[in-house]
Amino acid sequence: MLQSTLGLCALFSTAYATLVTDVQGIAFQSPFAGKTVSNVTGVVTAKTSEGFYISGTPSSDVRASNGLFIFSESSTVLNKVAVGDMVSITGEVSEFRSSSEPDDLTSTEISSPTAANVVVLSTGNSVTPVKLGTDRNPPTQALSALDVGPDGWLSVPNNQSRVDSVNATLVPATYGLDFWASLEGQLVTVPSPLSVAFPNDFGEFWVVGDWPVTGLNSRGGLSLTIGPDNIPDGNPEAVIIGAPIDGKTNPVVSLGVTLSDITGVVQYQFGFYYILPLTAPKVLTTPTTTAPPTNITADITDICIVTFGDYNVDNFGPTAIQLPTVAKHIATDMLSPDIVFLQEIQDNDGATDDGVVNSNVTLSNLVSAIAAVNGVTYDFVAIDPVNDADGGEPGGNIRQAYLYRSQKINLVPGSPAGTATEAIAVSSSSGVPKLNLNPGRIDPSNAAWEDSRKPLVAEWQTNGGATLFTVNLHLESKGGSSSTEGNSRPPVNLPVAKRTTQVEVVADFVQSVLDIDTKANILVAGDCNEYTQTRSVFASLTDIMIEMDELADVDPVERYTYVFDQNSEQLDHAFVSTALSNKQNAIQHIHVNNWLANIDERASDHDPSVGKIRLC
Repeated sequence: MLQSTLGLCALFSTAYATLVTDVQGIAFQSPFAGKTVSNVTGVVTAKTSEGFYISGTPSSDVRASNGLFIFSESSTVLNKVAVGDMVSITGEVSEFRSSSEPDDLTSTEISSPTAANVVVLSTGNSVTPVKLGTDRNPPTQALSALDVGPDGWLSVPNNQSRVDSVNATLVPATYGLDFWASLEGQLVTVPSPLSVAFPNDFGEFWVVGDWPVTGLNSRGGLSLTIGPDNIPDGNPEAVIIGAPIDGKTNPVVSLGVTLSDITGVVQYQFGFYYILPLTAPKVLTTPTTTAPPTNITADITDICIVTFGDYNVDNFGPTAIQLPTVAKHIATDMLSPDIVFLQEIQDNDGATDDGVVNSNVTLSNLVSAIAAVNGVTYDFVAIDPVNDADGGEPGGNIRQAYLYRSQKINLVPGSPAGTATEAIAVSSSSGVPKLNLNPGRIDPSNAAWEDSRKPLVAEWQTNGGATLFTVNLHLESKGGSSSTEGNSRPPVNLPVAKRTTQVEVVADFVQSVLDIDTKANILVAGDCNEYTQTRSVFASLTDIMIEMDELADVDPVERYTYVFDQNSEQLDHAFVSTALSNKQNAIQHIHVNNWLANIDERASDHDPSVGKIRLC
């Protein structure tokens, strides 16, 4: 509510005035864009080195924001105004978008008014912020009406329409982008903020406040889930907190940290709707940084139950700084599973790009470090890639590898180990699937694997004679994807077509085993760089396999191994064949990295998972 000592009639007795709400309009872009407006009046709520924000008379129509940014880098203009001044502005309305951010939405502003067109009418006025959670509640599922498709904002194909081209009338009660657009430029308060992520490189961080949310996990993050309409939830109720306007530094936060109330102005920038706080909030509480270890235990005498772990260890070279921490995670937090699926194992000289591809030193160092923690000595197996052919950090030659406890389980003998370029195949030997290579890689010359990690297949046998086929995945990364709050709708998810094809190639291999033995034990696991909520990507695999989280009935809000932007999300998955779909199976995600207090303390950006399957 605007509180001023001057009445509007007195202000506008000699000139026509344009209301702030008229400038903003009820769509994403202003109806006055490119036009000059006169006597736009409001109280200055915040001031930066690039301009100032004003709050005008509110409208009964919540679609029209009564906040507005006045862009000016003129010291004459900026020195003329102060927070609390009632000002009248005449200038040209523009829709600003940074030339370096072509997929950003535009921001409505009055651009570079002259000093003569900035008139101070009174001083010492105050503005009552909109209290989110009381005056207005953000929606909790959909981001945009333009996210058309069965998977909502994750639907394929992407980029089928653009927000600025449609310029739809806002529906702030239903869509997140519309809600935050309807508050653009306004002064708002976030009561009882809860951090749902680590800060980014600029100290900016995501929060929710004291308002209804969905997907809230036990740590205090917002997990990606499927909504009640069977469409993936986009978590639009979270908002990113930018750099404080007064120049102070935001606190270091992490998942589940609570903070003092945040008051600031809503501004679109860098791909998202931000709240730019007037000053930095204070940390009130910080949750424990100790994540519970798994309670899934390995028993090398049990010939039927096999435990497995899955861990992307993040550009792990022979002298990686995270080596002792990863070893401790595997030994103490994952309790040394019978088999460990690893991703991002580098060659023997790490990121040095000198043609070295072997990783035996890297893996030996890890095995020794684990044994030093708990006395368990693993064997390992991997296939060296062609130099610089599998993507990742240049020179690192990342690849998947297995650690295994040879007292319990071993590779089925009789087939040679494959090379980087040899394709694995399965044939029938008296009705039993037999691999030509063990281990081997799936169709490495297929274009789907260009500059990407080829799946590592192995067949195992326990001491009791039970067999298991495994496929260790590290699918193409999401690099180059657009913001979830960007112009392209549905958001660009790169390269979703390539990941889809990669999953299809894997599914074809799995099916070739099942064609010979419908009761074959098959476990596919690894870093898929995709959410299962992007159902089109996994359709070919989930048609013939079952995801372990579903099978073990893990609470949907606890299914996360990664934290990015506002979302706690699951990029690392495990799938089993029908023969393994019994209720004795289990899987847990061990948050040894994403429960830490500081992002720089993490051994990896992924959390590991531990599961168990019954082969007999």
